[in-house]
Amino acid sequence: MIKPSIPKGTRDFGPVVVRKRQYIFQTIRETFELFGFQPLETPAMEQMDTLTGKYGEEGDKLIFKILDNGEILGRAQQAKDSRELGILLCEKALRYDLTIPFARFVVMNQNDLAFPFKRYQMQPVWRGDRPAKGRYREFYQCDADIVGSNSLINEIELLMIYDTVFTKLGMEGYEIRINNRKILGALAEVAGKPELLTDITIAIDKLDKIGLDAVKQELSERGLNDSEISIISNFLNIEGNNEEKLQQLGELFKNNETGKKGIEELTYVLHSHPGSFKTTPILDVTLARGLNYYTGMIVEVKAPAAVKMGSIGGGGRYDDLTGLFGLPNLSGVGISFGVDRIYDVLEELQLFPATAQQGTRVLIFNMDANTTGVAFPMLASLRSRGISAELYHEPAKMDKQMKYANKRGIPYVIIMGESEVKEGVLSIKNMVSGQQEKIAVPALDMYSFE
Repeated sequence: MIKPSIPKGTRDFGPVVVRKRQYIFQTIRETFELFGFQPLETPAMEQMDTLTGKYGEEGDKLIFKILDNGEILGRAQQAKDSRELGILLCEKALRYDLTIPFARFVVMNQNDLAFPFKRYQMQPVWRGDRPAKGRYREFYQCDADIVGSNSLINEIELLMIYDTVFTKLGMEGYEIRINNRKILGALAEVAGKPELLTDITIAIDKLDKIGLDAVKQELSERGLNDSEISIISNFLNIEGNNEEKLQQLGELFKNNETGKKGIEELTYVLHSHPGSFKTTPILDVTLARGLNYYTGMIVEVKAPAAVKMGSIGGGGRYDDLTGLFGLPNLSGVGISFGVDRIYDVLEELQLFPATAQQGTRVLIFNMDANTTGVAFPMLASLRSRGISAELYHEPAKMDKQMKYANKRGIPYVIIMGESEVKEGVLSIKNMVSGQQEKIAVPALDMYSFE
C-alpha cells in the first residue's frame, strides 16, 4: 500500500482555506483593476535560458529544473560530462517568479501592446528553497508592473497599491520600506569596490537573517578589506526618520553623482505627494533585495511585528529588464504580493472576516421522496437572489442532516415534513442561535438569511 503524501514545501488547501485565500486574491485583484492594471497569464514552465542568470548567484541555485522528454533522454547517453548532461536533460524550468516571464512576454508582443503597459498577474511560482514557516517551494505571487515609462509617479502608484490592499485587509502595523539601488551602487563606489556591487548587495540582503557581524564576515570572504567593510558598516548604521536619513545620505554621497541621483529619486517618492499614504513608507538604507535586475527604487513590505514573518511583498525599478531579451532601454517598475505569507499573517492575527469563510448559506432538508418537487423551485428562488443554497442529497433522518449542516458550517436549514407540505408552510432554523420559526412558503422569497 502506498502511503499518501505530498512533496515538502507544498500544501493541499481545503474549502475553508481556499475561501480565505480567495478573499485575499479578490482584494488584491480589485485594487489592481482600480488602479488601471490589465490581467496577464504565462505558462508554468519557461525555457531554461529564459530564467538562468536573471536572479543572481543565490537565485539560480533555487530554480526548479524539469527533466525533459524521452527524445532528449535518448540523446543524453552521448553527453561528455555532467554539465552537458544537465543541459540535455533540462531545457525547461518552472518559473521562479512572474517578472522575468513578464519581460519575455513584453518582448514577444511588443508590437501589439500600448505603452506604458500596466499588467497584473496572479499565478503560482516554484523555488527549490528549504521549507520553513512562511517559506514554501510552491506558492502564489500577485504582481503588478508598469513597463515603458521612466516616471517616478509609477513608483508612488505602486506604493499606494500596497497601502490600499493592506489597509483593506485590516493589517495594522505593517511597514512599507523603500531604498534605491543607486544608493547601494554609490556605496560600492565610495567603498572603492564598484565591481563588487552584486556581492555587496547579496551580503547586505542577509542582514536581517544573520546580523551585522556575519555580514562583515561575508563581505570579507567576498574580497573587501577592513577599511572598505568599515565604510559599509557605518552606512548600515544610519538611523533616524526619513528626513534625517536623507540628510546623512546626502553628506555621505555629496561627491558621488550616482548617490545624488538615488537621493533625488527617494526624496521625490517620499515627499512630493504628501497625504497620499495612510501608512507612510519608511526609508531603509539596509534594504538591498539581492536580485541583479533592480536599478532604481526597491521596496519591501514587512508584516506587523506581532507576527514573526518578515517580508510579505517586494519589488522595484528595473531600467533594462527587457534588454535581456533583445529589447533595450525599456524601463519598468513592479511589485509583488506574497499571498501565502499574507494568509498566515491574517490567520495568526484573526483578521479574516466571517464573510470570507462563508459557503452554503441555506440547506433544505430532504425528508422524503416528495421533497425534491417542492425543494427545487425554492432552490431556484434562493439562488436567483444570490443566496447559496443546496438540497441534502437523499432522504435521511433529521439528526443526520443536522450533523451534516453543523459540520459544513451552514447557518440556516429549511425543514419541510409531511405536515408542513400539507399546510403550505416551512420551518427555518438558525443553526447559530438555535431559533426556529414557521413561515408560509411564498414568504420565503422575502426572507432575509442574515
